[in-house]
Parts: sequence; structure tokens; C-alpha cells
Amino acid sequence: MPARAPLLRRDRSRQAAPQVLDHLRERILSLELAPGSVLSRAELAQAYGLSQTPIRDALLRLGEEGLVDIFPQHATVVSRIDVAAAQQAHFLRRSIECEIARVLAARPDSALIARLKAQLELQGALTGEESYPAFMAADREFHALMYAAAGVPELAELVRRRSGHVDRLRRLHLPTAGKLRQILKDHRRIVEAIAAGDPEAAQAAVREHLSGTLARVEEIRRLHPDYLDG
Repeated sequence: MPARAPLLRRDRSRQAAPQVLDHLRERILSLELAPGSVLSRAELAQAYGLSQTPIRDALLRLGEEGLVDIFPQHATVVSRIDVAAAQQAHFLRRSIECEIARVLAARPDSALIARLKAQLELQGALTGEESYPAFMAADREFHALMYAAAGVPELAELVRRRSGHVDRLRRLHLPTAGKLRQILKDHRRIVEAIAAGDPEAAQAAVREHLSGTLARVEEIRRLHPDYLDG
């Protein structure tokens, strides 16, 4: 682990552990904390200005999500990327989001389409800057809008908690030339199909959009052999 973790600007109206959890998860998903990084509870407590209790609780939750391996009385280590777990998370997300696309395309809503197009504009600007963290935040918001519009916003949280391994694969794949532009192109196809009221085309666009990273697993493994398991 880096000698000094970045401090968390905490919201005093919320409990500390969920905020530490979100912050550590983001650092793991961004690969700032790469697979194999050792996480010291004492060092994290000092860096975040907290007792070890919320740190322990956050690490336990990350362990439940498969993002860290906890060895009692020894160490907590950022887990390697489990390809089998990534494939299962991908199956879950694809199943849910294909159905969401079908539902939304069956009853196109002009207000939703306007919000999705606004997200496309934002993503287009970020693509030009190749700002990966900001682009991925906009990507999450794009998909969250669709979950909310379909009336299943809680499923977005379920998918997020299961997607740590595939999200890290995606982060390794992002620097590939043209990847951000391809994501934006896929999103446009999804919106166009929903706006056209074409459920089959919307589902096909989602299926193609979500297929890219896992199709490149072996290429990613060659580039990052120490990061992947399975």
C-alpha cells in the first residue's frame, strides 16, 4: 500500500464506515490500489483520522464483495481479479440491462431520452479529454438513469456490489485506443433504439455494449499476468 493514503473529506452527518468503504472501493476499482496491495488497518486508520473500528467494518464489506482477501491476524490484501466472478457479474448485468432496455423501448419517454442525450454530450466532452475517472462516473450515471426509469433503481446497487472484478477488468481495458469512443458510440445506439421504440434493437445494442471487455480477457491477461486469477 502507498505509504500515505489520501485523506477522506468526510460528511459528518453520515457514519464513517460507509464513506471509508466507498472511498477504498473506488481506489481499488481505479487500480490505485492494485491487486496484491497490502492494506494495514492501523495505517488506514491514521490516514483517515479514524479509529480502527470503521476501517475494520469497511474492509469486511470489501471482503464480502471479493475485492480484498482477509487473513486473520496476518494481513488484508487487495484480491486478484477473479475472471470467473467477472463472468458471472457480467451475466447478471447483461440479463438485467437487456430487460431494462426492452421495457424502456416499449414505452419511449421523451424526458428520459433528453436526460440520456445530455449524458451523451457530457461523455463526448470527456472522451476528448480522455479523462478516465470522470468518464466512468458519467458512464455509471448514464446506466443509473435507465435503472431508475425502469423502476428498478435498487438493482443498480446490487449489480455494483457484484461487479468489482469485471469493473477492474474494464479499467485495464480502458486505455485501449478508441475504447472510450466505442463506449460512447454504443451508448448512442442504445438511446437511438429506445427513442425509436424498438425493443429488439435496444436489447441488441446493450448486449453488444457489454460484450467488449470480457472478449479481451486473454489480451488483458497477457498485459497484466500478475493481476488475474482463473
